[in-house]
Amino acid sequence: MAKIGDISLILKLLAGLVLGALLGFVANEAVMDVVVSLRHIFGQIIFFLVPLVIVGFITPAIVRLGQNASKILMVAVCLAYASSLGAALFSMTSGYLIIPHLSIATETETLRKLPEMVFRLDIPPLFSVMSALVTALFFGVAIAWTKSETLSKVFAELERVMTWLVTRVMIPILPFFVGLSFMGLAYEGSLTRHLPIFVTMVVLVIFGHFIWLAVLYGIGGALSGRNPSQVFRYYMPAYLTAVGTMSSAATLPVALECARRSPVLSRTMVEFMVPLGATVHLCGSVLTETFFVMTISLILYGALPSLGTMVLFCVLLGIFAVGAPGVPGGTVVASLGIVTGVLGFDQTGVALLIAIFALQDSFGTACNVTGDGALTLMLEGIFNRHGELGAMQHSGSTENA
Repeated sequence: MAKIGDISLILKLLAGLVLGALLGFVANEAVMDVVVSLRHIFGQIIFFLVPLVIVGFITPAIVRLGQNASKILMVAVCLAYASSLGAALFSMTSGYLIIPHLSIATETETLRKLPEMVFRLDIPPLFSVMSALVTALFFGVAIAWTKSETLSKVFAELERVMTWLVTRVMIPILPFFVGLSFMGLAYEGSLTRHLPIFVTMVVLVIFGHFIWLAVLYGIGGALSGRNPSQVFRYYMPAYLTAVGTMSSAATLPVALECARRSPVLSRTMVEFMVPLGATVHLCGSVLTETFFVMTISLILYGALPSLGTMVLFCVLLGIFAVGAPGVPGGTVVASLGIVTGVLGFDQTGVALLIAIFALQDSFGTACNVTGDGALTLMLEGIFNRHGELGAMQHSGSTENA
């Protein structure tokens, strides 16, 4: 899901992709010597920061959730996580059924070999990705449980520091990292070989978005006892705005207006869930990333990840989608830790994932935004059906009823 600040990043990533691919077709071995070395250095910087990003963003998010705990908030966050996890598992299942039947030429076939690095700089992370995730979960829960104000402030400051590092260091080098990686893919001959598969991947995930939205709205209708089409039909302006702007923040006012027009949603629920969903409900982005990592794994490494590995990846990806909404760069940047730590992606795999994800980012954002209407409908069924929140005026006007 993209925010206003991420739009320029997406454009830079796409520019890096195109320029890198074009230069890779004409580069000679001497140029590629330098390219391979620079890509390695940029990759080392990114992978060094990933565990710190996990601790710096996940821990404060858990602390804030504990401090602001309320029944409706906890239910809303759980629904967002369930939706993201369900989307990931649906995408995983679809991947195992569809991807083996795609015409994918694996890297085991003959390709032009990249030259060796002329300069190598290794920057080992301070700790592993899984250590970072467990540390963030344990510290977050413990700080929220003990109400430690000192450590809450420490991790809040760490979040500010990590935001600066991500914004000023990681994000600026990502387009160069992607561009250099695509130079390597183009030089090898891998890019032209797999271009039809990249296009197919994007089309398939967009189709998957609509299937998952149908599932969410079906569940919302069943829980609330109300017609889900009375919500979905009003969301087209929000969907198109998200596709056009690639920004959940820019789409939020339109999404609120669309949801308010629905005669089956109350204004209180709309004004609570729609803004919250814009930050914690990333079902479209999660669905996309899950399918993409499986396809890229087969393209680059010759095999799909095992079922156990993918289930673990889906569970953790859902946590990252809900727990680290403030990470600049969106879902992919937030989840780089599990992409490398759980799936074992190398620098080429990470760069390919970031670049292809950027190609469909606007559609993923549109799915996220439209899905918020379904979660609002679910909350109506859980709380407002029994009057637990008191009398609430429905926001649909007479002219829209």
